Amino acid sequence: MFSILKPAAHIEKLPENEINSAYKKYRIQVFIGIFIGYASYYLVRKNFALAIPDLIKEGFTKAELGFALSGVSIAYGISKFVMGNFSDRSNPRYFMPLGLVLSSITMASLGLISWTTSSISAMFIILFLNGWFQGMGWPPSGRTMVHWFSITERGTKMAFWNIAHNVGGGLIGPLAIAGIAIFSDWHSTFYFPAIIAILIAIITFILLKDTPQSVGLPPIEEFKKDYPEIYDKNQEREFSAKEIFFKHILPNKWLWSIAFANAFVYFVRYGVVDWAPTYLTEVKGFSADDSKWAYFAYEWAGIPGTLICGYLSDKVFKGRRAPAGIIYMILVFIAILIYWLNPAGHPLIDNIALVSIGFLIYGPVMLIGVHALDLVPKKAAGTAAGLTGLFGYFIGASLLGNIAIGYVVDNYGWNGGFFMLALSSLLAIVFLAFTWNQGGVVDKKIVE
Repeated sequence: MFSILKPAAHIEKLPENEINSAYKKYRIQVFIGIFIGYASYYLVRKNFALAIPDLIKEGFTKAELGFALSGVSIAYGISKFVMGNFSDRSNPRYFMPLGLVLSSITMASLGLISWTTSSISAMFIILFLNGWFQGMGWPPSGRTMVHWFSITERGTKMAFWNIAHNVGGGLIGPLAIAGIAIFSDWHSTFYFPAIIAILIAIITFILLKDTPQSVGLPPIEEFKKDYPEIYDKNQEREFSAKEIFFKHILPNKWLWSIAFANAFVYFVRYGVVDWAPTYLTEVKGFSADDSKWAYFAYEWAGIPGTLICGYLSDKVFKGRRAPAGIIYMILVFIAILIYWLNPAGHPLIDNIALVSIGFLIYGPVMLIGVHALDLVPKKAAGTAAGLTGLFGYFIGASLLGNIAIGYVVDNYGWNGGFFMLALSSLLAIVFLAFTWNQGGVVDKKIVE
């Protein structure tokens, strides 16, 4: 199996008159592949959050369920870093669909095997396994992106790709409603989306290719005549794990800065979305179905927000990622205050505030990922994204967004939880500000 996962070999270059049309075809094809593939990872990631109200009815506390939910984020944070390095030395055509199938099987087990939801420890173990397999989604997407799209178009292209988060994350709400209607069983929230995700994994395998050189095309920098300053032709070879870590990742202070920012951005992202169904039903008087549709609206509001953020980053700030991210996080802070302080009985304001957070938060999420890719050679892209993901998921989503907020809400009420979210928005702004002038400098001369 491991030989199959290795990067595809370079083949003889196509004739010059075939390169343009082949590049156009493959770029569309691989983009669709990583888009639908990554969207489907979300069909089997966020199911547990929607099942929390049902599990509370079975006697579990929010603190207990927050601990169980942390299994996904703990494993995903570590896996994204480990699998990121592995994906830098793997073929995404095999790597990405394999992770999706394994994640789908694991999540389906929560709905099909009764003991998996019989205790917090069982749920934690299953969610931990799911989180580990989830770490096989982003890194091969990042590897594909940096090999098929050049640096001056990457912000906009990554913005379009990044809305896969929202497509998949938003669809899980309607799919959960449909699954319950079809099977008359709330456990279908786990297994119904998993069936769909496995089918899409097959399509993803058909669409994906490894590098341009693996299908007879030149490197993207040569094709687009678009070279980053750090680029040289040596970077077309595969790097060793040691070289990736000790030359391109660990000494990179700007990468560490955006990694810390990512921890606080992800706390806001998951602290809001994972607890939205529970908060809206317990505090704001929403019905179970209304809270699921609000969850859907939160996710899909991120689509235009992300696209606008990517455009601002590329066109207004000339490839600098921090300024747009800071503007968005300031507005996130304001929206959190409104969502928190609006009294119950005003559902329109609650929905507007929640949708506003969704519209805004995915822009910084996307930009930090793009910035990580910009700061290193493309053969180290998965590892760089993995480092920011480790901070985002292990610290931001897991320790803060799941464990800490569950404990704080149980012991100090929702006011304590929202104080943490507001403070985290401000800390994200501080760490993003350290990289205000980083990125965006591109040398477009032809590299000999």
